[in-house]
Amino acid sequence: MIGFLGSAPPAKFADRIEGFRLGLRDFGYVEGTNVTIQYRFAEGHYERLSDLANELVRSKVNLIVTHGTPGSLAAKRATTTIPIVIASIGDPVATGVVASVARPGGNITGQSFFNPELRAKRIELLKEVMPRLTQVAVILNPDNPAAVGPEFQAMEKVAQQLNIKLQPFQLREPSELVSAFEKMEQMRAKAVETSDDPLAVGNVGAIVALAARGRIVSIGPEEVPRAGGILGYGADIVAVFRRAAFFVDKILKGTNPADPPIERVSKFQFILNRKAATAFGLEVPQSILLRADEVID
Repeated sequence: MIGFLGSAPPAKFADRIEGFRLGLRDFGYVEGTNVTIQYRFAEGHYERLSDLANELVRSKVNLIVTHGTPGSLAAKRATTTIPIVIASIGDPVATGVVASVARPGGNITGQSFFNPELRAKRIELLKEVMPRLTQVAVILNPDNPAAVGPEFQAMEKVAQQLNIKLQPFQLREPSELVSAFEKMEQMRAKAVETSDDPLAVGNVGAIVALAARGRIVSIGPEEVPRAGGILGYGADIVAVFRRAAFFVDKILKGTNPADPPIERVSKFQFILNRKAATAFGLEVPQSILLRADEVID
């Protein structure tokens, strides 16, 4: 029996969950036939993760699959014996989830796409699209230690090199989005980086609409351009969740979770919504068009 500990509402993560199920089928596991999955979702309320992780432990699951820093830390606190597979996480070392990538030790393994570098790259892409850019709003969830720690620090380092000032907006609830974007408009922000946090991903439609209202160029994970935003740069997250099944299979067949190193995701997607960019009056450089893995017209 597998326990799945999710941070976001299940409807918002349906594609990732289906990716994980497809990955299980790749290894011969069919939910409801020869494997059972106990789901627990915090619905965006990170304070619930610890209780949900403890519920899974009490259910005597054989392993726990989770994602993100808050979920991974909650699972780690809940058990030192049940194997934990992290489908995706920003930086597991900097946030104390594992001791090292090569030798995670304990009962944890999985994948990381090193979000600090990824989010810093988005600032570079914004500058390339908007050479005169001097200020970028950044959405952060203060309940996610990776976001307010190593991720924002990496972004600030790159921003300073590009003469860009970052303005963080710390949001815990979707109800805070409207007032945040009103402040962005007041400060005449020209661009916003939306983060990969479940709060942002789960409310990407509202974020993109609010950014468009204020004529603010939006960049974030692939969901941003697909929802009508301008740019998306990030891991192929459905493929990442599908790959998580590889670790599940290894552990169910007897591999010690302390042995496999944390895999570094190497496949990233760069998506441009040219239709949205044209509506903003942006002249997209040829260098961006040539590097884009997908252009939405």
